[in-house]
Amino acid sequence: MTPSPPTRRLDAIVARHAIITDTLAAGPDSETVVALSRELSELDDVVATIRAWQAAQENLAGVAGLIDDPATDAEMRALAEAEREEAETRLEEAARALQLMLLPKDAADDGSAILEVRAGTGGDEAALFAGDLFRMYSRYAEAHGWRISVLSQSEGAVGGYKEVVAEIVGRGVFARLKFESGVHRVQRVPATEGGGRIHTSAATVAVLPEAAEVDLDLDEGDLRIDTMRSGGAGGQHVNTTDSAVRITHEPTGIAVVVQEGRSQHKNKARAMQLLRAKLYDLERTRADAARAAERKAQVGSGDRSERIRTYNFPQGRVTDHRINLTLYKLDAVLSGEALDEVVDALTAEHQAALLAEQHG
Repeated sequence: MTPSPPTRRLDAIVARHAIITDTLAAGPDSETVVALSRELSELDDVVATIRAWQAAQENLAGVAGLIDDPATDAEMRALAEAEREEAETRLEEAARALQLMLLPKDAADDGSAILEVRAGTGGDEAALFAGDLFRMYSRYAEAHGWRISVLSQSEGAVGGYKEVVAEIVGRGVFARLKFESGVHRVQRVPATEGGGRIHTSAATVAVLPEAAEVDLDLDEGDLRIDTMRSGGAGGQHVNTTDSAVRITHEPTGIAVVVQEGRSQHKNKARAMQLLRAKLYDLERTRADAARAAERKAQVGSGDRSERIRTYNFPQGRVTDHRINLTLYKLDAVLSGEALDEVVDALTAEHQAALLAEQHG
């Protein structure tokens, strides 16, 4: 049986929801409306789940009351007995849904993300595979109504990418893509292979949460900003003006290059955005490492050098090694169509680990 959450906490959530609703009805200033509306939208689903759980409790109590009441006639008691199992199942499902809703939230989950895909071992074939992965995420983003725009790219000699960095903008992007970070491996016969031998190559994916200015205090004195031609380092035939921008954060040595736009001003703004994401990710990684002794609930090690998934073309299968999930839907996964099946399984595993940690 799923444990019931503490009533005091649920009462506090419902009371806060009522206060916000009343405050908004009173017509506050626009700044308050924006802040409270955001909080209300976060609480709406939680309160609906609390009410569903309370209704399931009341329903089971009513059924149990009929069974226990000596005044209940035999026919009614038989009906109540038949209904009790279903009422218990509904309460169990409602309690689990509520437990999941009350799990600690990652502050970055609701936001946008920076996606980086880099070819690893395997030469031209690795670059082609990196291109396949980027196309998969692009189609997945489009299917979810998110906006994707390339910040930086370096094309492979025969297609694909040596590396590509893009921004994916939308609600809940990071929550859906955060478990994609790691080494993705492909096994297939390259088009250039005459002997029909299967080659193995790899690409590395990193998904970073986008950082708002409030998330990160950045000292401009720590930055070195260089401009260069877009066809230079990291760029390929975009244009020939000095619009590309490289920003180096000297304390950490982290450097970013953006050269996709023709405007140096826009490229600088996007480079700052990318640098913020990298530094924010670094801070989060350090904080996670500091908590690692207590924190067991995660899918895989979180290490981006960890091999997380294999795409096997001869067998038409995709295997996620962290949760031992195998789907014989290679084409559907690479088209972005069936990627949700993998993402949902990873999310469910993560939630189960968090629940076990809470009740362990």
